[in-house]
Amino acid sequence: MADFNAQILESQKQVAEAQSKISDLTARIDAARSSAANGQAIDIANATLEDVHKHVDVMNANIAELIMGLDDVTAGFSKDFDAMRSKTGWESFIGIFSSAKSESLRQERLRTASVDEKLQDLIAKSDTIVKLLENQLATLNEHKARVEKNLTETLTDRETTVGELEQVRAMLQGMDPKIIELENKISVETDAAARTRLESDLAELNKQHNALVQEEQVKVAKSQTLERYIETGKTWVDSLQNQAATQMVLINKLQTDTKQRVVLYDALTKSLKTAQQQDVAHRINEIGVETDKEAQAAMAAIGAATNDRMADMLERHEGDIVFARKVLEEKAKADERFARRFQAIVEKHDKNLYGG
Repeated sequence: MADFNAQILESQKQVAEAQSKISDLTARIDAARSSAANGQAIDIANATLEDVHKHVDVMNANIAELIMGLDDVTAGFSKDFDAMRSKTGWESFIGIFSSAKSESLRQERLRTASVDEKLQDLIAKSDTIVKLLENQLATLNEHKARVEKNLTETLTDRETTVGELEQVRAMLQGMDPKIIELENKISVETDAAARTRLESDLAELNKQHNALVQEEQVKVAKSQTLERYIETGKTWVDSLQNQAATQMVLINKLQTDTKQRVVLYDALTKSLKTAQQQDVAHRINEIGVETDKEAQAAMAAIGAATNDRMADMLERHEGDIVFARKVLEEKAKADERFARRFQAIVEKHDKNLYGG
């Protein structure tokens, strides 16, 4: 599992880098809000957003590979349990000469078997990845809330700016008839003094008109800047939402798989214990005639205990089966969502297309 541990460390590193890139981009958008509100240019390059997407894709692909690796390891547990149920070649060979010694070797092997430790390690690795994903999901939701808040404020700012722009334009339209009227009066005025007064009035009116035109240009620039910022914010919120959806698919897949692994371990352990109990029963049955009475008493006690256990087992069986089926149904749904989201990775894994 050394490579697997190394891959987990690599995923942790990638998640940290992704969070750093996400924080940087959100900070840029936060800083851009004040600039946008003042009509200044926004320093948010599309390349930055693309860089985040590219890195997040690599991170999710790596985690998806980890999950596929966990599935492969889990499948190997059945083989481990099968090997524990049966005797090894050496144990069978020893059995030719001494069945007791052969059984003793097998019991010792079962006693020192580390399947439980391996499974617990596997579940621990699943939990580690889940915590990694949950931490990333929390980061995504935090940044999404921040950007949405700023986006709402900026939408209000742009609405106000557009309202002010409309007022300026209305004032400009109201001045046009006055300017035309003054120009007409000047063109027909013959008195020099009156003409001078009219020209002064026209100059003042033109001064006000030019100031309003300049204000209109400022308002238009500010509105356009805010609009670009709004579109950038919407794009980033959408990106964070999609990333969060991917994290939830991965988390659901891992959590469902962990449940299934616990069910698998419980079923295989019970199966192994049953096989051991059968071996013990067979050995008791082989006790010689000289201890027949003791054996019969022992068998009667075992039989009574077995019947009680059997009754308990039968009563629990329905619940166990219902629970196991429910877990398998949940796993099938989680696998379907996972496969749909990471089709290329699943295909590469299933067809062993690594390095192609």
